[in-house]
Amino acid sequence: MATLLHIDSSVFDGQASASRAVTDAFRKAWEEQHPEGTVVYRDLAATPVPHITADAHLAGFVPADAHTPEQAAAFAERVKLIEELEQADAILIGAPMYNFSIPSTLKAWLDNVILMGRTSGPETQSAKGTPVTVVASRGGSYAPGTPREGFEYVQNFLGAALRDGLGLDLDFIVPELTMAPQNPAMAELVPLYEASRAKALTDAEEKGKALASRFAA
Repeated sequence: MATLLHIDSSVFDGQASASRAVTDAFRKAWEEQHPEGTVVYRDLAATPVPHITADAHLAGFVPADAHTPEQAAAFAERVKLIEELEQADAILIGAPMYNFSIPSTLKAWLDNVILMGRTSGPETQSAKGTPVTVVASRGGSYAPGTPREGFEYVQNFLGAALRDGLGLDLDFIVPELTMAPQNPAMAELVPLYEASRAKALTDAEEKGKALASRFAA
């Protein structure tokens, strides 16, 4: 029985969130294909994880028997998140672009789970090879060849953190131009937005089904 770790970070709820709509489609396809599987869900907007502190950071480089009470308490919270990552057979992350980067809540989660010598490092990537699908939604377009290509820091950063840092098998779904229906200046881009959203939902269903089928056999 496989476990999917599903993380959302959009500040918007339900279908009001482009990333949540797509992660929901992926998760439903996963559950339909693999109904006996387990889903561990974290909504980082509703229940943020603690931002990294000096105690939580330093505890990762100190033997457990040398932890101060403050370090032990802070590190225990990190370990819970790390174990969820390590025990997942697949990971799904909703990562909308806010001001050119990821939400601070998702960065806080990454700061907790990236631990040199355990989840990260040349010989110590404890979740290495785990497939992770990231729904990287954005209000405009930052695709190669567009005027804002140079401002694309979500996929670039998550590639470094998830693929290079944690050793995960990274795949992206990118619904873009999500602000077109709300922004009159982008009205002519609405058809492109609709096409992008439709493709993202289709990709999510197909990828969720295909990934679940690897564990359902």
